[in-house]
Amino acid sequence: QVQLVESGGGLVQPRGSLRLSCAASGFRFSMYVMGWFRQAPGKEREFVAGITRSGETNYYTDSVKGRFTISRDNTRDTVYLQLTSLKPEDTAVYYCAAAPTAYFTARSNEYKYWGQGTQVTVSS
Repeated sequence: QVQLVESGGGLVQPRGSLRLSCAASGFRFSMYVMGWFRQAPGKEREFVAGITRSGETNYYTDSVKGRFTISRDNTRDTVYLQLTSLKPEDTAVYYCAAAPTAYFTARSNEYKYWGQGTQVTVSS
């Protein structure tokens, strides 16, 4: 049974930090591109960050560059998203997802497996 389980969300003040984790099981994690997406209330889901299968290359949407860092540990079948310098506009449900592609993609329809999401709220 395939599972992606996110954790680490919560309420944080502006300029604060959080570390999201996504534990994978039921598929060959190292053979999947991993991504983080988010969806804010009333908005469409958007790509946030992605990482290649080896973990050598990362990709970010412009609004989070320099503030968020994606990483993965293929020995633990886990992908992480470090969020720093958080802003109220980062408030959203954050989802991790797995794509069975050889190369990076930011297109959500190419991601096969999805987690249930973890809420991140940035507010004073």
